[in-house]
Amino acid sequence: MPTDNKRVRGPEVSQCPFLFSSKPAASLPLKGPREDGRQRDQVDVRPVFVRCGLVSQAKGSAYIEAGSTKLMCCVYGPREIERKDETDMTCGRLVTDMRFAPFSCLERGAWIQGSQEKDLSLMLQESLQPAVCLNKYPRSQIEVNVMVLESSGSVLAHAVTCASLALADAGIEMYDLILGCSMRQDGASYVVDPSRAEENWRSSIVEENQGGLTVAFLPSLNQISGLESDGEMTEETLTAGVRTCIEGCYKLYPVVQHALCKAVRRAAPPPSES
Repeated sequence: MPTDNKRVRGPEVSQCPFLFSSKPAASLPLKGPREDGRQRDQVDVRPVFVRCGLVSQAKGSAYIEAGSTKLMCCVYGPREIERKDETDMTCGRLVTDMRFAPFSCLERGAWIQGSQEKDLSLMLQESLQPAVCLNKYPRSQIEVNVMVLESSGSVLAHAVTCASLALADAGIEMYDLILGCSMRQDGASYVVDPSRAEENWRSSIVEENQGGLTVAFLPSLNQISGLESDGEMTEETLTAGVRTCIEGCYKLYPVVQHALCKAVRRAAPPPSES
C-alpha cells in the first residue's frame, strides 16, 4: 500500500504535556523573595517586552509579554456605526472585546465569551474611555479587541497597557497613554504584578486586609482612569495600594515610550536623497 507523504504523522510514543510543567507550590512564602525571585513589599514588576504594528490587517496592533502573561490587541476603525439608533452626532463610541484563547489557561476554555470575559471587557472599556478623544470621531465607533494568549496573572492591567499601545499605533487621538498595574494584599504584606498562583492563593490565617487592586493610570496627566478592587481592605491600605500601583505604572512608562518610538521610526518613510 503506498504511503501518504503529505500527511504529518505523530510520534509513536508521546507524553502528556502536564508531565513537563512545573508543579505549583502547596503554599506560597509569606516572607523573603517570591517564587520568580522578585521581592515582596516592593514595587518589583516583571520584565516587559512590547512590540507594536504586528498585525497588518488591523489599523493598529500591539503585543505585550510580562513573564508568562502574553496578550495581543488589535484596533479597527474609526468606522461607521452599523445600528443607526446608536449613532451619536457629538462623539464616537468605543467598543471593547476581551477574550481568552482556549489554550491560555490550564483548563481549556471555549470560544464563547463567558461572564468573566464580559466583566473584563467592561472594565477595559471604562479604563480606556476617559483617555480617548471620542469627540474627534462623531458618528463613528472604534473597536478594541484583546486576545489573551497565555494567562499568568495581572491580565487586566497588562490588557489596559496593550490596548493603549494599539490605540496609539492606530493613530487614534488620546489625551494620554493608559498604563495598568495590579497588586495583591495579604495582611501586612503585598506583592506587585502578581502571578496566577499569587492571585489565586488565599492565606489560611484570617486577616482584615485580603484583596487585590488594579489601577489604570494616565502618567502625563497624573490621573486615574480606572480602578478595580476585590476583597476587604481598610481605607489606609487601599490608599497605599493605589500609590504603589501608580509607582509601578511609572516604571512601565519608559518601556512603552521606547516601543512607540521604535514603531514610528519603522513606519516612517526613508529619507529622500536630494
